[in-house]
Order: sequence, then C-alpha cells, then structure tokens
Amino acid sequence: MIDLQTFADLASVPLGAFADKPTSLTQGQTEASAVLWTSEEGRTKIGVWECTPGRFTADRSAAGEYCHILSGRATVTNADGSGSRDIGPGDLLVLPQGWTGEWVIHEHMRKLFVLSADPAL
Repeated sequence: MIDLQTFADLASVPLGAFADKPTSLTQGQTEASAVLWTSEEGRTKIGVWECTPGRFTADRSAAGEYCHILSGRATVTNADGSGSRDIGPGDLLVLPQGWTGEWVIHEHMRKLFVLSADPAL
C-alpha cells in the first residue's frame, strides 16, 4: 500500500541546527534544512531549507532542483553570468539537472525544495 502523506504550514516546519554553508563565498553565511520525504529508491527528496544572507555557488550536476520560495529574496545566476533571475515569496525556480551557478541571498530565505535525480544523466 502506498503511504499518502501531507505536510502543512511549511513556514513553521522545524529545521535542524544552522551550520556554515559549505559553498559560501560570504564568511559567516549559514543554512539549515529538514528532509520531509525521500522516495523509496532515493532519487527524489523533498524538504525545507533556510539560508542567511550572502553569496554561494551551487552545482546541480547530480540532481535537478525545484524551489518554491516561501520567504526571503535572492538573485540566481547561471555560472556563465547569463540568465540572472530575481526570486521571492511565491516564486517557483527550476534548476534542471546539469545546472551550475550562483545564488545571492538578499533577505533570509526559506524554500520548499524538490531534488530529483535522473539516473540516465
């Protein structure tokens, strides 16, 4: 039987402890997250993430990411400097598998994320 699950009030989901952001280009930038669901084969994960203001690099070579912004503001830019997008509450950002680039968090951000890995890539 498939277990049907729901998650309410994503703005209040408790997260783990804040820790230094490993790919940060800004000293003191921290992040925290909580995984809400993982698929049986482990290729899809859904969770909530928060990050303090600053700048960091991101690499989606292993899995695409879909981000629904719950609060905060950021600018996301492709690694080659093209395709810059400003995002904020209510926006859905799609980072296809293979994408690399940079985030600049302007206001403390919380997002719902879905990571999805295509095993063929």
